[in-house]
Amino acid sequence: MIEAEWWEYDDADEMADAVAGDIGFIVESAVDARSECLLAFPGGSTPAPIYAKLAEKKLPWKRVTIIPGDDRLVPVDDEMSNIRAIAKAMLPTGARVYPIAIEAEDYTMAGHAADARLKDLKWPPDLVWLGMGTDGHTASLFPGPDLENAMDAPKARLAMGIMPDPMPEEAPVPRVSLTRAAILSARTIIITITGEEKKAVLEQAIADGQSSKLPIGRVLAEAEFPIDIHWAP
Repeated sequence: MIEAEWWEYDDADEMADAVAGDIGFIVESAVDARSECLLAFPGGSTPAPIYAKLAEKKLPWKRVTIIPGDDRLVPVDDEMSNIRAIAKAMLPTGARVYPIAIEAEDYTMAGHAADARLKDLKWPPDLVWLGMGTDGHTASLFPGPDLENAMDAPKARLAMGIMPDPMPEEAPVPRVSLTRAAILSARTIIITITGEEKKAVLEQAIADGQSSKLPIGRVLAEAEFPIDIHWAP
């Protein structure tokens, strides 16, 4: 059974305040315990106001490394790039923003390069922060020829190249993504979503548990500790 605690807010601004506060606590606790902090952030539109609230906080940012939990294989100055959005918001704080999507001959090689780059960091992350699409994907764990490999990858494999099938209309490009094992290795996992449609999809995935066919359900079904889910209309 998937253990999840839901936190519901009146609007996205209230959620942004709460989530930024929670992440700030994670940063301070990690730096106190280990003198450094590793965070994995999601892409998409929902995180943007949370990034803004978080960047305003006076935290030991110079000891923090931020990676994208997934990224699109596009140039870093492309609007589809997740690292571009993270860097724009978080570099001014003094945090280290660490790309994982590297130019390569194909997406499979890009996945191997991302995996190698992540192995240069001190794993596991203190936080993996996930979003979710209305189709139930999370990070870039989309249905397609690479999904099963990403779900079943050994613990040592941190990232893989992903070719979604079908391609998502808003960003029809291959990706690199954390594997399920890499996501679940995090000390803390949170999910942020907005809207009734996503809430219904996630509730169903949680109810289905091990039998869920959605990527988000399959990831959460293997979690060994409760997940905090933050939702706003």
